[in-house]
Amino acid sequence: MKGIVLAGGGGSRLHPLTLATSKQLLPVYDKPMIYYPLSVLMQAGITEILVISTPEALPAMRSLLGDGSRLGISLSYAEQPEPRGIADAFLVGEDFIAGDPVALILGDNIFHGPFLPSALAEARNNEKGCTLFGYRVPDPERFAVAERDADGRLVSLVEKPEHPESDIAVTGLYFYDADVVDTAKRIRPSARGELEVTDVNRIYLEEKEVDLIVLGRGCSWLDAGTTESLNEAIQYVRALESKQRLHISCLEEIALEQGWITAEQCYELGSRMRNSEYGKYVMSVSGLAGQSI
Repeated sequence: MKGIVLAGGGGSRLHPLTLATSKQLLPVYDKPMIYYPLSVLMQAGITEILVISTPEALPAMRSLLGDGSRLGISLSYAEQPEPRGIADAFLVGEDFIAGDPVALILGDNIFHGPFLPSALAEARNNEKGCTLFGYRVPDPERFAVAERDADGRLVSLVEKPEHPESDIAVTGLYFYDADVVDTAKRIRPSARGELEVTDVNRIYLEEKEVDLIVLGRGCSWLDAGTTESLNEAIQYVRALESKQRLHISCLEEIALEQGWITAEQCYELGSRMRNSEYGKYVMSVSGLAGQSI
């Protein structure tokens, strides 16, 4: 399975913060925003990942992340010159996907929780259709809403309904089988001129199989695309890391846990950032801190 981080758009809801930089490069407490969605794909065991962003933002993202080899993964990049909808990521990334199953995550989405790895494993093991992740919210009218029948089966997907029949929002994390590119080619731009991922998901619901994993207690989902939600995410990460003495979405730690890098490599990556608390944490999780290596 391959992965895509869609990190495009102009970040207009965050102006003036994003007038000179991509929102996915803004800090969410102690690390760039793009670390969070990238960490989700890595936790799912995905090692081939495409980052899609604007031509202006891609040089800085390449400088930050490189080719992924330091983490034992492969990162490549593609341009989306202007926002054309989430589903456009499958067209931009067609050559990268190359007929494989693919997971797509939005670049401003943050997921965390002890049950997240098992949910990701369940989604990855589902070889047919697609898997969506739902989250209960107080304002479902702002999102695509998943409606289920009495038996808990997904029966409809409604984009920003005026009168939602459910409080389950569809998050910005999607797992698809190998047919997603062909499916994306079948949809047409919406009234706002974009290729809507909800239209792709509706086709899957009508013609194939769609699993809905509702993230419950112990899991958090944050969309850091507005000033308010960005600050909420910063406070969430700060509180969690301060209380638990861990750093969530630490790419080096995940790579070590997955067996993609050695303890020595992890320590070296941390030592390059040893003046920061993040760097010291990376050195500590290597298990080699304080040793002579």
